[in-house]
Amino acid sequence: MSDPDRPERTLALSYATPDVRPALVALLGLDDTLGQILRTTREPMVGQMRLTWWYDALSALDVTPPPAQPILQALAAEVVPRGVAGAALAEMVDGWEVLLEPDRLDHALLDAYARQRGTRLFDLAGKLLGARTSDPLDQAGAGWALADLARHSRDAATAALPAALARAALDDAMRVRWSRPARPLGALALSARMDVATPSGNAASSTSPSRIARLAWHRLTGR
Repeated sequence: MSDPDRPERTLALSYATPDVRPALVALLGLDDTLGQILRTTREPMVGQMRLTWWYDALSALDVTPPPAQPILQALAAEVVPRGVAGAALAEMVDGWEVLLEPDRLDHALLDAYARQRGTRLFDLAGKLLGARTSDPLDQAGAGWALADLARHSRDAATAALPAALARAALDDAMRVRWSRPARPLGALALSARMDVATPSGNAASSTSPSRIARLAWHRLTGR
């Protein structure tokens, strides 16, 4: 559900060193691809079949060359050689499976989604970037995923609970000074926090000078 063309995401990715940036792009590209399945599938059974295909294809990266699929090829070239197993990538599918039956977005479902999508993604990305143990990857990843879900929800009532949970998790994550290697993830979390800045959802535009300046400050200071 995240938007790969958002200027703030491009800016956050630019904070990564050139050698690791392609791996981070590939990892987020996988998340985008899985989210696209949810956006374009009306029948839960069809969505489950498509996600299962991805689970199997990702797991197979540990033992066979990738098929002619751009995301799988990028992961095989940039991510797996850096010590992230295909089986670990396959686990990212679990978070998206939670949303195949979205009629009851209660606390338990949202917690599972946030951990299995966002926390897992940030933990893998942190490994690629060389994040420190002090970096709040778990809270930031969970909050980032919840904010993304709230931003794409069909109405304000549906968005209210994930947005509130996102604010709480991201407030915790942004109280910590992020290490320099992990600041691309800190910037993603900060951008998500600004997206859910108020209960009304009236956040400033992602291209506003004030938001860009705030992200630049985070790059310099880690806060």
